[in-house]
Amino acid sequence: MPLVNPLPPEHDAETKELADFFNETLGFCPNSILTMQHRPAISKAFIGLNKAVMENKGRVTSALKRMIAWVSSNATGCRYCQAHAIRAAERYGAEQEKLDNIWEYRTHPAFTEAERAALDFSLKASQVPNAVDQEIKDALYAHWNEGEIVEMLGVISLFGYLNRWNDSMGTSIEGGAVESAEQYLGKHGWEKGKHI
Repeated sequence: MPLVNPLPPEHDAETKELADFFNETLGFCPNSILTMQHRPAISKAFIGLNKAVMENKGRVTSALKRMIAWVSSNATGCRYCQAHAIRAAERYGAEQEKLDNIWEYRTHPAFTEAERAALDFSLKASQVPNAVDQEIKDALYAHWNEGEIVEMLGVISLFGYLNRWNDSMGTSIEGGAVESAEQYLGKHGWEKGKHI
């Protein structure tokens, strides 16, 4: 049961209009946004930040951003965000082989060295204490420029917020997210946990 119940989508007209973005991303408005509506300034600011961070600027593709989000959410243990990230990666065109083998990104041939560097960065930046070191920096700079690294850290930081929000809130997970998580993550033990 969630800590705070989500409000109906029409509770705040401006949030509802802004939240249409998530219909493209996920196919539904997340319950996390509906809960944030208890203070509409938070829901609106969050949606604005989400749009800015997830905007595709080039080589850090929309699909890769969602895989970065999944690795970050997996590192922190937020099952709600794991499900959302894998669903969004699927909807944004991540290759089937990558979706099926996201747990093995370090060794699976579907992933490039550049993607491995980005996903390792996500893993290390999401740990507490933070584990980003010279080795991670060197791997990133071998494949990515500074603007691209900023984009990646934007995703990691955005999901740091979401992981804390949704795990603390016990946000109820939506059906579409459950379907994607069971398909791609279930074989590794993913379950709803407290997000029922």
